[in-house]
Amino acid sequence: MKRIKLALIPYSAYALIFIVAPILLILLYSFQDSSGSFTLENYARFFDLSDPVYLKVLWRSIKLAVISTVICLILGYPMAYILSRLPARIRGTVSFLFILPMWMNFLLRTYSWMSLLERTGLINSLIGWFNGILPSALQLPTLDIMYTQWAVVLGNVYNFLPFMILPIYTVLIKIDKSLIEAAQDLGASRGRVFRKVIFPLSLSGVVSGISMTFMPAVTTFVISRLLGGGQNALIGDMIENQFKVVGDWGFGSAMSVILMVLILLTMNVIQRYESENSGGSVLM
Repeated sequence: MKRIKLALIPYSAYALIFIVAPILLILLYSFQDSSGSFTLENYARFFDLSDPVYLKVLWRSIKLAVISTVICLILGYPMAYILSRLPARIRGTVSFLFILPMWMNFLLRTYSWMSLLERTGLINSLIGWFNGILPSALQLPTLDIMYTQWAVVLGNVYNFLPFMILPIYTVLIKIDKSLIEAAQDLGASRGRVFRKVIFPLSLSGVVSGISMTFMPAVTTFVISRLLGGGQNALIGDMIENQFKVVGDWGFGSAMSVILMVLILLTMNVIQRYESENSGGSVLM
């Protein structure tokens, strides 16, 4: 027991210095004004209903993060399921292809979408080429979503989709195949096996995927700045602006604390839903 306690010292020190201390520092700044005096003005300013500009930005951030997360789940779950059913000799290669884009710098990945989506970008150039050889009745419309909320959603989905696929795939690959065979022997159809066995057993992966997708999507500022063009600022942009441009660390810290509390509450609701649904029988 003494050796275990000694082994925990480096990890406890790391958590204290790099996790607990920064959170406490942000919390402390959130209750201070420019002179360092205690105040609740930072929180009152954020929740000011007479000028709810910050609440609107928070709502926009949540809305786009939820849309991005739902799209990632719709696209990611079938892909993770297909991946888990592939032969072992192919599965590793396909998994590697999903991880490969993550090796590229996040900023460069986002810049690549700018070159694809802009009016003179690759996609519109290809559309123009096709329109040159197609009859007028079959002309394709020019893609014009750059600097819109849909461009931000597209950037979120592209960058965070692997975070949805990999946790679900990890859980699916570990499901005991004897449970599936037992359900089939009892006469369950493929659809019923999926609804009553596979999906309930994969809920932990779904919850992990939602958490790993929603959190970066709601806090991102690079994607909204580059693909949204500053016209669709998210809460992450506002926080960065307070620290780097305005220099109001107190208000920036207050927004960070509010966002952190929101994420913790969301994750708590999701985990409770998972616990309630995983407690039942998989064959009902």
